[in-house]
Amino acid sequence: MTTPEIIHPRALVDPKVTLGPGVRVGAFSIIGPEVTLGAGVEIGHHVVLEGRVVLEPRVKVGHGAVIGGEPQDLKFKPGTPSGVKIGAETVIREYVTIHRATQPEGWTEIGARCLIMALSHIAHDCRVGNGVIIINYAGITGHCQIGDHATIGGYTGIVPFVRVGAYAYMGGCGKIAADLPPFMLADGTPATVRGVNVIGLRRAGIAAPDRRALQEAHRLLYRGGLSPGKALERIRAELPANPLVEQLIQFVASSRRGICPPPDGWRDSAASGDATEDAERERVI
Repeated sequence: MTTPEIIHPRALVDPKVTLGPGVRVGAFSIIGPEVTLGAGVEIGHHVVLEGRVVLEPRVKVGHGAVIGGEPQDLKFKPGTPSGVKIGAETVIREYVTIHRATQPEGWTEIGARCLIMALSHIAHDCRVGNGVIIINYAGITGHCQIGDHATIGGYTGIVPFVRVGAYAYMGGCGKIAADLPPFMLADGTPATVRGVNVIGLRRAGIAAPDRRALQEAHRLLYRGGLSPGKALERIRAELPANPLVEQLIQFVASSRRGICPPPDGWRDSAASGDATEDAERERVI
């Protein structure tokens, strides 16, 4: 038996909206004509969904959230057909803002089973993976990519175009100005890598041998006194083949902004590939 949707009589839901079974919409929420709500989606009070917004089944949106608003980008042209996609069972808490993409047919994408805590912001054209946690008041600026199961601490800001790798953990009240490699634990302003996210990996069921392999790779990358490029050569030469270590290698090797440094900086800064300041000047959003 199909569960009927429940729309509060004081909500404004456009008749062109696509509603799945069991959808709930709270009082004073406004749902635009290009919105698609999957089965079991729950929308709180005073929520605004505008533009192209696709919420997959069982997404929950807290009171006062605004999803699909125009991007805060001077290059954006009003009327551009773009939108926001949010994966199944993701929870968007109170007063979160998520802006749609800047380019025609583009999408700002949030994966499945994420938790976006209250008053956080995700800007245009971001790609957020599955199982990501973004803690209160975090600001994710335009074109950022966050890998699966990463955590971004409260009050932390991320510079545009930065990547955060899978299972990385960034502490609160920080600034990520360069790519944060997967599996690493970082903190500070600007962020520096302090170690491997061992607790997060253990909770995720990553086996002990894989955790030890990542710790050894971290030692060579961040404590060997080498630039990232030379450290990768040592990792390839000295460590046994491991898929998680290979993921780390590929992330670092493909970085265009440079990676977050160790607390004391790179010994060979000229070879570190950290062009963060130049890139930040060139890519102002």
